[in-house]
Amino acid sequence: MTPVGMIGLGNMGGRMARRLVDAGWEVVGYDPVAEVTGVELVAGPAAVAERCPVVLLSLPDSTVVEPVVQELLSAAGAGTTVVDLSTASPESTVALARDAAARGVTVLDAGISGGAAAAEKGTLVIMAGGDAAAIDAVRPVLAPLAATVHHLGPVGAGHTAKLLNNFLNAVTLAATAEVMVAGRRAGLDLRTLLAAINGGSGQSFASTNRFPRIVEGDYLEGGLTSRLMTKDVTLYTELLARLGVPSLNAAGPVASFGMAAHLGYGDLISNRVVDALGDLAGGVRIQQNRETSS
Repeated sequence: MTPVGMIGLGNMGGRMARRLVDAGWEVVGYDPVAEVTGVELVAGPAAVAERCPVVLLSLPDSTVVEPVVQELLSAAGAGTTVVDLSTASPESTVALARDAAARGVTVLDAGISGGAAAAEKGTLVIMAGGDAAAIDAVRPVLAPLAATVHHLGPVGAGHTAKLLNNFLNAVTLAATAEVMVAGRRAGLDLRTLLAAINGGSGQSFASTNRFPRIVEGDYLEGGLTSRLMTKDVTLYTELLARLGVPSLNAAGPVASFGMAAHLGYGDLISNRVVDALGDLAGGVRIQQNRETSS
């Protein structure tokens, strides 16, 4: 198989790289800190581009993506495709794609959803933007990573959809965390409360996939941090400002995840926002098998 490049081997990139290795792909990677068994590490993005006609990016934000893509472009041959799996500014993505096209390189934006568990299992949802034929050409590379690939439109559309999705993720996670702390304070059995919520109108990804495990003490470590969640919501509000759409519901998650970062949870998984809220409520913890203040 032709080697595939992966730049960014952290919580999500590392899991995706392992999926590719397990599927039989030769993976050439770069990360200044992390490494993954089975991935051949090289000195930098340019070295990846020299070897790989398809390069995947899994990076924190556009401030990191932009210099990486510029370095890739310095070494990439015409016909190279860069697939950005990061959560990034759509405006930045469109500008990078324009620069790349002038050098014969295609940039596709491919926002991912599903978290670390889905990355581990290869069941991510991908929201892609860019040329339809180019997306079809990289589907074999994306197949070990994702259960579905949705083509949202031209380049930038994938990252736009990802910001919209992540905003809903932030709202429901912060709100469900607040409800769980309140339920604990009220003396409710949280397993039963979650069963009621998930059979009713309050059901969400957070209530069905996150909190049944958090109440047992499993925070699902390895996913998006509170600091990165705050960044994503900020990008969402900037997007809505450009679109001329009022953002009336962003204050809640901005306050919740910003507060979590202020209390020392910023670099921990965003699910820990429930502990930050519990701290403000006098030390409440929602784990069913632990004593908590009430």
